[in-house]
Amino acid sequence: MILQPVLDLLNDLPRDLILPPTSLFLVIAVGLALWRRWPRAGRIVAGSGLAALAFLCTGAGAQLFVRPLEAMTAPLRAPERAGAQAIVVLAAGHVRRAPEYEGRDIPDYIALIRLRYAAHLQRRTGLPLLVSGGNGADNGHPAPGRPRAYAKADGMAAALREDFGVPVRWIEWRSRDTAENAAFSAEMLKAGGIKRILLVTDAMHMPRAHAVFAQAGLEVVDAPTMFYTRRPLSLDAWVPDAEGMRVSWYAIYESIGLAWYRVRVLRNA
Repeated sequence: MILQPVLDLLNDLPRDLILPPTSLFLVIAVGLALWRRWPRAGRIVAGSGLAALAFLCTGAGAQLFVRPLEAMTAPLRAPERAGAQAIVVLAAGHVRRAPEYEGRDIPDYIALIRLRYAAHLQRRTGLPLLVSGGNGADNGHPAPGRPRAYAKADGMAAALREDFGVPVRWIEWRSRDTAENAAFSAEMLKAGGIKRILLVTDAMHMPRAHAVFAQAGLEVVDAPTMFYTRRPLSLDAWVPDAEGMRVSWYAIYESIGLAWYRVRVLRNA
């Protein structure tokens, strides 16, 4: 099958080589390399890479990639009438060994936005909470007889309990990506008779997260947070900055991830 070698090759590529800004710097470098022998082609390639880099660093440019993702979901209305049995909140990044917290790992600002919304939903619904996220030093497989490594989910649970005053019933600490978030969370929830969930993550991440949780056999009610395209655009949105590139990177990453998921599903159908 021709598709399989292509999938394997793409899967082995470091993601930063195909995502901006690294991929665009490579385009610019290729253009500069061509410039000496083929000046016109070199200028076109290098100029295109530079123009794309500048555009993706703007808020307006980022929205070009964010909007299709956010159009696939919507803010949750009346969560108490959604018929869910539990709330699942997915990990984002974390800050390692934060000195102001006695060297503990803590959720980063993106994870905290998700946690705050999960706490809001828990207070409105009274539903039990599951936090999902691993990436500990033992990759979710501790050696026999040894305690497991501290995982992102541990920091999430601590923040919910200590900072938001919200109880956490389940801690899913083994997962390394969204697919494993879904598989391991579904395993824990189904053991407790839970079938329908409120899924909390970023609006951009929700299409891919919803797909893998549904594939894991759960009924998913979207509970997205962090909408970017609902903010009004100002003149500042056309000025390149680091935040514009961060959002562009995230949106392109999610778009590629969603396309990759759909290709794999079709291949396995």
